[in-house]
Amino acid sequence: MNIGGVRLANPVISAPMAGVTDQAYRTLAREAGCGLVCTEMVSDQALIYGNSKTYTILGTGDEPRPLAVQIFGSNPEYMARAAALVEERGASIIDINMGCPTPKIVRNGEGSALMKNPRLAERIVRAVAGAVSVPVTAKIRKGWDDLSVNAVEFAQILEEAGVSAITVHGRTREQFYSGRADWDIIRRVREAVKIPVIGNGDIRSGPDALAMIKRTGCPGVMIGRASMGNPWVFAEAVHYLATGEIPPPPGTGEKIATALRHLELLVKYKGEYIGVREMRKHAAWYLKGMPGAAKLRDQINRVGTEREMREMFCRLLPGNLTAANDTVMIAVSKININGIE
Repeated sequence: MNIGGVRLANPVISAPMAGVTDQAYRTLAREAGCGLVCTEMVSDQALIYGNSKTYTILGTGDEPRPLAVQIFGSNPEYMARAAALVEERGASIIDINMGCPTPKIVRNGEGSALMKNPRLAERIVRAVAGAVSVPVTAKIRKGWDDLSVNAVEFAQILEEAGVSAITVHGRTREQFYSGRADWDIIRRVREAVKIPVIGNGDIRSGPDALAMIKRTGCPGVMIGRASMGNPWVFAEAVHYLATGEIPPPPGTGEKIATALRHLELLVKYKGEYIGVREMRKHAAWYLKGMPGAAKLRDQINRVGTEREMREMFCRLLPGNLTAANDTVMIAVSKININGIE
């Protein structure tokens, strides 16, 4: 799959998610085989005014490429300046957020609020595309609400303005993430434009990814919430699309080893204080469905050091893993609970 001049190794793409898709998460998604990862959304004005926290969201700059950076705003001039800044930082693709439903974003006329103002959205795309040499994409929704479903017309306007690809989330802003995603509107968008359309919404497995492609004709799929605490969904989707087979699910040992690696990466990139606290939400996702997870989650939410959190996770390690899990045991053994290999 190609987005402008950027070639992806496979059509499985990680959705940008605020508070989730930081550099630690992106590392794990890549290791799981994801064809393209994206940063959390970043504010155009925060980039322009040099907000240090915002630049932390972009990562250390040494990540493998391709890397998409998602920016949001409602002022074409500011968005163009912000896009040029992230291109300088090495972005392979610049994605424009036109789908975020959260009140604090839409109140400012940003995110999915732009779907109510297609001419402003067009001006933003033209300004950004004119300011950078890398491909520009946009992530949109079905529409604002059921009375204003305009994804098809909106996508055509963005294509004419210069985007190289469009991701469509099959829900309206009014739905947020409730109900079922409308894959038929994604198909209608795909049929109405000549650029690649990426399908997003309700993809939780390899079979879901293939079903999205078959139902919509999209060349790519984007996975979001299903990957939280579950980077294996990317590996499953890539493998299933290539072979039609579902790989074995991760065992407890592999889940714990990956959670420990996630913790290690968070501490590496953000320091112990922030990394441990940000890991708490990820821990809840990794632990979901495990025996004793509810009690352990409560305990993890009270720990303050990396060592304490490692010890908590290691309590869940099975006493006897089968020979098939020997590689997992090796992975776990390399992550000493003191953080020293």
